[in-house]
Amino acid sequence: MPAAERVLLRSVTMWLLLQSLLLLASCICSAAAFPKGCYPSEEEGLKTFRCSNARLTEVPRDIPNDTNKLYLDSNRIPFLPRDAFRDLPLLLELDLSHNAIASVESGAFRGLAEHLHSLDLSSNRLVSVSKDTFSNLKAKVNLSNNPWLCDCRLQELIRTVDLAAGSSGGIVCHSSAQEEHVGKAFLQVIADTDFCNVYKKTTDIAMLVTMFGWFAMVISYLVYYVRQNQEDARRHLEYLKSLPSKQRRSEESSTISTVV
Repeated sequence: MPAAERVLLRSVTMWLLLQSLLLLASCICSAAAFPKGCYPSEEEGLKTFRCSNARLTEVPRDIPNDTNKLYLDSNRIPFLPRDAFRDLPLLLELDLSHNAIASVESGAFRGLAEHLHSLDLSSNRLVSVSKDTFSNLKAKVNLSNNPWLCDCRLQELIRTVDLAAGSSGGIVCHSSAQEEHVGKAFLQVIADTDFCNVYKKTTDIAMLVTMFGWFAMVISYLVYYVRQNQEDARRHLEYLKSLPSKQRRSEESSTISTVV
């Protein structure tokens, strides 16, 4: 083989080896950036990032921003902060089921309204969530198997979200102001009870009681004031009667002049 061809072959071989090393280093660096137990993949043409059973205690950072499906299920995440998924504009599915989520900050799902069509929050520790948490979301939401407090806040939330098919029966009253509601499906309960009207009536009654209390205090003060003045006037008249006639007339005249 001519020397020129050997040099060319060696150069091509070195170039391919260098490219392979760079690709390997890139893969290693990318893998090192992900939390343990998390890995990217492609499923049915969609870019997927899986962190199932990874013992996570928070939403991981450095999730590829072109991710379409994100699985964070079966972890130990207790809280979703504001803008937790802000850098995932192409996200279609988000699975947060089987965690320890007890609190979701308003704005946690901000930036997902455009594409997200599935959100799973089932089997967590949610007791009460503001309806604003899911504002503008068009996704089907699964809220089943959480220890819900059945009240007006939950009623407003259920009216706001689009529940995933078949998940409504799993939204059960774990606690309620009325003991007979505990253990029943929430949609079954609100068929007979309007929590928000009950709350409004309770508030109105409280306001009436407060106003009546203030009114009673004012009346009591006025009665006391009148009685006190009457008592003072009676004592003064008795004092005047006890004086000699001339002095009494003089004091009465003085009193009348003062009054005039």
